[in-house]
Amino acid sequence: MSTLTGPRTGQPERTYSRRASLAVLCAGALMTILDGSIVTVAMPAVQNDLGFSRAGLAWVVNAYLIPFGGLLLLIGRLGDLLGRKRMFTSGLAVFTAASVLCGTANSQGLLIAARAVQGAGGAMASAVVLGMLVALFPEPREQARAIAVFSAVGSVGATLGTFLGGALTQLLSWHWIFLINLPIGIVAWLAAVRVLTPEQGAGLRDGADYPGAALVTGALMLTVYVIVGSGGRGTTATLLLALLAAALFAAFAVRQARTVRPLLRPSLLRSRLLTGANTVQILMIATMYGFQFIGALYLQRVLGYGELTTGLAFLPAPVAIGLLMTGLSARSIGRFGAYRVLLAGLMLISGGMALLSRAPAHGSYATDVLPPMLLLAAGFAAAMPPLTQLAMSGARPEDAGLASGLFNTTQVVGGSLGLAVLSTLAASRTDGLLGHGAELIPTTAEGYRLAFRVATAVAVAALALAAVTLRPRKS
Repeated sequence: MSTLTGPRTGQPERTYSRRASLAVLCAGALMTILDGSIVTVAMPAVQNDLGFSRAGLAWVVNAYLIPFGGLLLLIGRLGDLLGRKRMFTSGLAVFTAASVLCGTANSQGLLIAARAVQGAGGAMASAVVLGMLVALFPEPREQARAIAVFSAVGSVGATLGTFLGGALTQLLSWHWIFLINLPIGIVAWLAAVRVLTPEQGAGLRDGADYPGAALVTGALMLTVYVIVGSGGRGTTATLLLALLAAALFAAFAVRQARTVRPLLRPSLLRSRLLTGANTVQILMIATMYGFQFIGALYLQRVLGYGELTTGLAFLPAPVAIGLLMTGLSARSIGRFGAYRVLLAGLMLISGGMALLSRAPAHGSYATDVLPPMLLLAAGFAAAMPPLTQLAMSGARPEDAGLASGLFNTTQVVGGSLGLAVLSTLAASRTDGLLGHGAELIPTTAEGYRLAFRVATAVAVAALALAAVTLRPRKS
């Protein structure tokens, strides 16, 4: 079994130091993951306090997502070149400082600008984490267990943020959804500086493709903007922006094939496991994010739940995910292999979405929401750790940061795409039925059922793609 060696003594470090490193990485990632969901509940309070218009309010979220999603790939590569610990600790510092600016903001412009800086800091802290994990735990069983713990923390945090956002906003004020990051960030930064092992990066001369970095960062930011931020523009403008993003991606691909020191080696994208796992993740995350958003709307607008009750109704999902990921996932991967566990998880996700697609207008939480929610939670708990392990196994150690950034990027793209497409489908279906004189609640439920049916098809597509592209090759 491989052990982690200290940078000066060359002696193996104790196992507890690796566990402490895992805890620090999980704590740092949890801050950025919580931020993605904790803000949404506080949006009405932010709007009332700072006087945002409905279109302007969306930029409280978009200003974070665009730099976060756009910078992940570049920062992952910079982590390989400059050192992943340095990038991670710098990201924690930037994210924490920007959180304070968000929490003390008294104007729309200051809040949006601080959110953009917060997104950049979140990308710095998130992009290199998986690369650090696979370096800390190179042995397959230990790596599977570490990835399962990390995935469980992320999944629980994403859902827990909804509950915490409502509680902090209601008991204190919306400012505290950001200010809570200050003590957490300071403790996480101090622990990271002390616990994480320094590593020597390859140096900027080995892969410092600045024109390529500008092309891919611009393309990714534009892509995220087209998905989440172009709602106020016309179809023609959105199409032109999408074409521009595609042109930037094409120019980046051409440059990577010709330059001596590419930012993203073409050979990396030829890895069947890396590209297959990332494509499967886009589809799977689109399904799961769609469930979180549409499912919450179903509880509120069809079943009549309030915000806090909706948050409580979702709590069984993170509890199930946390227990299953940490208790069974790593053992299942060790016994049956990552490929089989992944397929089983995607089957459960497909089944859960199929059940949700039958949710009636006069349904109940106990019979129509909770059972499929638990199936989805079990499926995600089974699928995410092996998918992460397969993606990272397709990259060489010197490209681990880049592969980590790519995997995080496809999460952002998949989640944003799922929310945009499924919510648009649901709204269009509902509006169409209302135009023919149908009643509000039944038509709203039908719109959500359509979104769930499409999400089911996406989950089945993820299952089929995984079965074909990620099948182990016979030795």
